[in-house]
Formats: sequence, structure tokens, C-alpha cells
Amino acid sequence: MIPTVLSIAGSDPDGGAGIQVDLKTFSALGVYGMTVITSVTAQNTMELKGIHDVPADMIKAQIEVLVNDIKINAVKTGMLRTKEIIEVVAGEIEKQKFPLVVDPVMVTKSGAALIEEDAKNALIDNLFPLAKIVTPNSFEAETISGIRIKTIDDAKHAAKKIAEYGSKAVLIKGGHAFSEKEALDLLYLDDEFKFFKSERINTRTTHGVGCSFSSAIAAELAKGRSIENAVRNAKNFIKKAIRFGFNIGCGFGPVNPMAHLYNKAERYNVIKNLKKAVSMLEDHKEFSALIPETQTNIAMALPFADSIMDVAAIPGRIVRIGKSVKASSYPEFGASSHLAKTVLTANKYDSSIRAGLNIKYSEKILKACKKLGWVVSFYDRRKEPAKIKKTEGMSISWGTEQAIKKAGKVPDVIYHKGDWGKEPMITLLGENAIEVANMAIELTKIINIVP
Repeated sequence: MIPTVLSIAGSDPDGGAGIQVDLKTFSALGVYGMTVITSVTAQNTMELKGIHDVPADMIKAQIEVLVNDIKINAVKTGMLRTKEIIEVVAGEIEKQKFPLVVDPVMVTKSGAALIEEDAKNALIDNLFPLAKIVTPNSFEAETISGIRIKTIDDAKHAAKKIAEYGSKAVLIKGGHAFSEKEALDLLYLDDEFKFFKSERINTRTTHGVGCSFSSAIAAELAKGRSIENAVRNAKNFIKKAIRFGFNIGCGFGPVNPMAHLYNKAERYNVIKNLKKAVSMLEDHKEFSALIPETQTNIAMALPFADSIMDVAAIPGRIVRIGKSVKASSYPEFGASSHLAKTVLTANKYDSSIRAGLNIKYSEKILKACKKLGWVVSFYDRRKEPAKIKKTEGMSISWGTEQAIKKAGKVPDVIYHKGDWGKEPMITLLGENAIEVANMAIELTKIINIVP
């Protein structure tokens, strides 16, 4: 049976928050999502224009018909605007003893209130004691605890204070208030603090991040995960949803919880594309002339890739045996480091670029690239800053960015002339592995007629 999760929350017509993003999150994480609508809002990415609350007896009826028919594995609450709504929701949840995630939604991104003043105490008194975990952001944590959060110690004090209201665990989300460099979330569980860190993503696609994060936790709890593992999995999930959010509207664009699902769905197609590309290169013996001393690799990223584990390549690379070409193994995700980082960096600047192929460097090959009308750019490894050179894995990303900036866009070809112990190299970039394999084959056809 598929795990089931119920979201009791408000409706957001732009689809970026509330029950709309909750359902997307549930689907992406492989659980069956249901909803009880508490309020209908008129809002977009910039502002909240109006709220219509669903009558409390109708909210009660929605919950009753669901629990009378369907086994519910976890519940998440979001926008509960009035004291009456909170009391009826708490009453129904208490009857069933659901694993409960309480997201104490209080304001929109634009700063508009989503809860009435007299409802805040009702939320604390009625729902917090029933919760497995409460997930306030920093502002909400300040409001609930009465503690101004400026430092990590402040956040710890606030989390402990909130836990006194009865929930088993407290997660303070979005540590921008107490962490300048990282996206830091603080979990207080069983009298212990645990931190969940990730890089801070500079983006405006953050509409619905809190709703999606708490829904992801509920989905993981419905699968039987522990609180700590549910938070960890949800953290990894929401990081990708933020990075690949939708840049729509004039305000804060919505997160993209489906990025996780799209990547899973595309894994087969990426491997299939790579296998075809490798077969093309193996069948074209003339390609052996382009293989460098360190051998060749070909890589292709998933559509929403953000690490080398989202990039497939050939373990052991593609090697030259006499005048023939042979892949050492079948494509695997995470099989490349250097080429994968080139592809990932290029993809950040142009999401259509998802594949790369490295070949040997020569002036003749560069001339052939230009003759084909390709955009060619380069970087000088000798000018690499000492700080970058000392940091493992940063050189390739730095160099790729330099070449992109020189060209003013992602070029078709990036090269460097090497450095001490580093072989000169050319990398071909394209939308998929078959495309870059075709580029390499085109090169072999004209390279001997370039003077």
C-alpha cells in the first residue's frame, strides 16, 4: 500500500505554496496526498489581496469523510487562520492520533498576515501538544518563543522554549537569521541539537519553501522514517527544489518540488543517450586520433543536476587501443569528476547544456572547431588564484566560469593549455551526449583538410 499524507492548509492560486505545493511535494516523494482546505486566498508572487475562510464545520466534515474511508499515515497542517479552525482541526486530529507535522504559517513572503492574533495562542495550546514535530521559520520561532534570534545560541533557546509547549521535536528552518554563510536548520529532539547545513542559494525562487519543506518531512514520516532521517531527507529534497525553482511572476518565484521526480524519471534516458553516443564513437575509428594521453570521457547530466552524482559518465573512461576506440565500462552516475564539474558549471549558465566530451588539445583541432563555426573560449590555468588551486575540485569549475565569461555565454568549445603536471585539453559541450559525439565525429572529418 502506498503511504498516505493529509495536508490541512490554505489554497494558493499561483500554485507556489499551500495545498498546491504540498500535493506536488507528496507526489514527488512517492506518497499519496490528500487535502483539507481551510482558507481560500487571492494572492500571487507579489501580494496577498484577500482571504476567505472555510467554515469550521465544513473543515470538520472534510476530515471526517477522509478518516472514515482512508488510512492516513501522517498529517501536515499549514495555514490555520482562526481560533475556531484550529480548535476543530485539533479536535479531529486528537481523536485519530496521527503523526503530525505542524507548520505554524503566520505571514506570506510579502509580509501579509495569515493568522489572526487570537489564533496564535490557540495554535500553541491545541496543536503543539499533538505534534511529532513543529517547523517554524526564524520569524515564526521568534513570535512563538518571544526570543529574538540573532545567534545560534538564541535559536537553541527558542527551540527549547517552543518544545516546552508539548511537541516531540522542533525544527527552526532557514537559518539566515543566525547563519550568514549557510542555509542552516536547527533540530531539537530528545534534549539534543542537530544541525542540517547546505550552501545558501542566491535566488528569488523561494515562494512555498516552508510549505514544501514541512510537507516533505510529513511524507518521510509517513514512510516510517525517524524524525531525524525525515528532516535530513527533506533538507536534501528542498535544496534541489529551491535551486531549480520557477522564475515566474514579478515577485518571489515558486520552488520546484518536481525537480526531484523529473531527475528520477530521466535517469534511464540519460544512460540510454550515453550508450548510443559511446557506440557512435567506438564505431568511428578515426576518433582515436582525438583521444588525449589521459584518455577521453563523455558525460551527461540529469535535467536538474546539482552534484557529480547527477552526472553519468564512463568508469575508466574511453581508451585508445591502437587505432580503435573502446569504452572501459558501461555508463554510471558519479563516474566522472573533472568532466562532470565542467558540465555542471556550464549548466548553471545555460540549462540546455547537459553534456561534455574531452579531447586532446592541438592548434589544428582548434582551427577545425572554428572552421565549423563553433564558439570557442579558453582559460589559463597559470592564472588560477592560489585559494582556488588549494581547494580540491575547484579548479575545473573556476576555469569553466572564466571561459564562459570571456565568451559572454556558454561556448561550444572550452580549452586550456595545461600547467605543471596538467595535460592541455579541449572540451566539447552540447545538449546531450549524442550531440557532442557527433561534434567529435564532425571534427575528425575535416581535421585533415585544415592547414
